[in-house]
Amino acid sequence: MAFAAVVPSLIQQFEQIVGQQNIIVDEEKRYNYSHDETEDYSFLPDVVLKPGNTDEISAIMKLCNEHTIPVTPRGGGTGLSGGALPINKGVVISMERFNKIINIDELNLQATVEPGVITEVFQNAVKEKGLFYPPDPASRGTCFIGGNIAENSGGPKAVKYGVTRDYVLNMEVVLPTGDVIWTGANVLKNSTGYNLTQLMCGSEGTLGIITKIVFKLRGFPQKSVLLLMPFITNEEACKAIAEIFRAGVSPSGMEFFEREAAMKTIDYCEKIYAAKVTTTFPENMDAYLLCELDGNDEEVLMRDAERVMNVVEQFQCGEILFAETAAQKEELWKIRKNISPAVNAYSLCKSDDVVVPRANLPKLISGIKEIGKRFGFNSVCYGHLGDGNLHVNIMKEQMTEENWTTKVPEGIGEIFKLTVNLGGTLSGEHGIGIAKKPYMNIAMREANLVVMRGIKKAFDPNGILNPGKIF
Repeated sequence: MAFAAVVPSLIQQFEQIVGQQNIIVDEEKRYNYSHDETEDYSFLPDVVLKPGNTDEISAIMKLCNEHTIPVTPRGGGTGLSGGALPINKGVVISMERFNKIINIDELNLQATVEPGVITEVFQNAVKEKGLFYPPDPASRGTCFIGGNIAENSGGPKAVKYGVTRDYVLNMEVVLPTGDVIWTGANVLKNSTGYNLTQLMCGSEGTLGIITKIVFKLRGFPQKSVLLLMPFITNEEACKAIAEIFRAGVSPSGMEFFEREAAMKTIDYCEKIYAAKVTTTFPENMDAYLLCELDGNDEEVLMRDAERVMNVVEQFQCGEILFAETAAQKEELWKIRKNISPAVNAYSLCKSDDVVVPRANLPKLISGIKEIGKRFGFNSVCYGHLGDGNLHVNIMKEQMTEENWTTKVPEGIGEIFKLTVNLGGTLSGEHGIGIAKKPYMNIAMREANLVVMRGIKKAFDPNGILNPGKIF
């Protein structure tokens, strides 16, 4: 589709909408909005707008829809699939000024927030009132709530508490035409028409721009137990996961990482935080599970921890570390949550997050390693294996540019085929964006894609909102 250019007269109209101080035309400053955390992609927008309320976004969308100007909504810039990159130039709408927690309703366990609120800021605000917002992406200290909804983010606690969409009750959304709707109601049950709220979750900014969100909350669990369990091989660690759940234990976190991931992250953390890591990772172990149990009854947690240890002793497991202090728990979680930046600091990476049924994890991870040998690349694997979500970071290292741009994409296609054959799909929480768009036909039949394109057309008849993503 051919889009129109952003001409000076449109710039003037944008200035009238958002104010001169909230528009960026300088090329150097625009560059900051041209990339995210996806490889080394960069697409320079024609202009960046920073609206401050719903009416301003509505006016921008009406103008862009009238002139067929492409619009890319942007959150915190922490995405890993290129979903917020302006590949067709045009307008970037930055949501950074939408940073208010409007209300925390303690009686109904709900909160109304704007999409530019940082996830960790929101979590801390509700925690002060004894409440809990569980979705916990690794980038929670910088990512925006709106981006979490766009990608349906999960994180470590998803295994017990669910992902972002499980906590969204209602949203105010500006459609590509400029119309403003609420997608549902602030109630726990709703059987009134199509579920537009759930449709917006995971839509990657292609159907509308979220301006307010109503979340449901939980009571905050007061106690937790954390275990670090080393295994001889990746496969043994993956086998143990399914058995832990079969034993009737419901961990609040079940994280996996390879030894290579641990070593690179320890080096990274010691440089970044200027503090030595005190946890010892045995040299003869290739894989680790980080298992967290939470709740309000310490006796129950200790019994569950004992059941977990009894289960993993059936596998090739080393000495289990029981984190006894808050500092030790914090250090272990710091290592886990810094794996992605650590690996990316070491080498340019292609990052994928495939997901399969838990019982198929051993076949998945051994298959990924075999594919890496065939196509000549090294991968570091880690992720939320309690819910079958494995992150695969393929490192460029000393690979030639030709192999990086030809053989690696072919190898990734093989990983996706393996994933689908094991009953899984292309992404658990990073989304499709532009990085996985070429592989969608592996996971989806053409009939599925036709339905999705029809939904996109109904919301966005001129195709101006975040074009070129997913399909």
